[in-house]
Amino acid sequence: MKLSDFRYHLPSELIALHPVKNREESKLMIIHRDTKKIEHKVFHKIIDYFHDGDVIILNNTKVFPARLFGTKEKTGAKIEVFLLRELNRESRLWDVLVDPARKIRIGNKLYFGEDDSLVAEVIDNTTSRGRTLRFLFDGSQEDFKNTIEELGQTPLPKHIKRKVEPEDKERYQTVYAKHEGAVVAPTAGFHFSKNLIKKLQLKGVNFAEITLHAGLGNFRNVDVEDLSKHKMDSEQVIIDAKAAEIVNKAKQSKKMVCAVGTTSMKAVESSVSTNGTLNQFNGWTNKFIFPPHEFSIADAMVTNFHLPQSTLMMMAAAFAEFDFLMHAYEVAIKEKYRFFTYGDAMLIL
Repeated sequence: MKLSDFRYHLPSELIALHPVKNREESKLMIIHRDTKKIEHKVFHKIIDYFHDGDVIILNNTKVFPARLFGTKEKTGAKIEVFLLRELNRESRLWDVLVDPARKIRIGNKLYFGEDDSLVAEVIDNTTSRGRTLRFLFDGSQEDFKNTIEELGQTPLPKHIKRKVEPEDKERYQTVYAKHEGAVVAPTAGFHFSKNLIKKLQLKGVNFAEITLHAGLGNFRNVDVEDLSKHKMDSEQVIIDAKAAEIVNKAKQSKKMVCAVGTTSMKAVESSVSTNGTLNQFNGWTNKFIFPPHEFSIADAMVTNFHLPQSTLMMMAAAFAEFDFLMHAYEVAIKEKYRFFTYGDAMLIL
């Protein structure tokens, strides 16, 4: 498949700028791969498609406030720093993106906060992802984390063209987020409320929690026509023995296993045994899933409606079957479904 295959016209007004008032009230399109039937529901009706013993895989990563605004020493020029990855906790070294990047040099000091309460020094200018900063902070790790929490902003994607609002702190996060480390939220999980999860559990549905700390690479443009030449950024994955056991037990019992989001799907597809079971895993993955791909773990998938030519859309097309997904997107546009991070959901069965 080629990059150009994934081009389609998305009216800009269908990119959701705000979440719906109640998480479980977003629209839900259900697409059936076997019959090619398409249904239109409200998200909380997803419960009707699950039965006793089925398993839902959730990514419990937690987004941290990765976007900092500060000034450059001497000139006072305004800069934006996007924290990508902690490299060394003791030395407070971070991989970051800096905007505007061209004005930042090794040795420059950057100041954050009204009283310059946080200072960073540029120590490397040549990393593939941008820059490496050392934060000059004397306090404890907890104090440092609290300072980042206080000064940082929720890292809304650039396609959401508005200022960050107070509601984003809660809504750009799943209700089951636990382990901090993501700079991109696993957005398919936004539609699950605590109440809906409880109802699913009462119906006998089991939940397997995995962790994949999603990075900005999910939004990186694919700039090669031949998809086999695109390289994904590495992301940290943790699948513990309990999660693997829950999933494998369901598969052995011929129960449905549903991955919530592309991050959950990527995680489990990155740790499959030769006999098609899920392995315990603690490491990194740069797996890029696009059509054709034979999936080993999940029988169903919850995902949002993705932007044209995005790697997220490509994974959904691999799971749903390319022509059927493109048809479903045509229907979604006609029916005014909301796209992207704060948009509506699709259940692929």
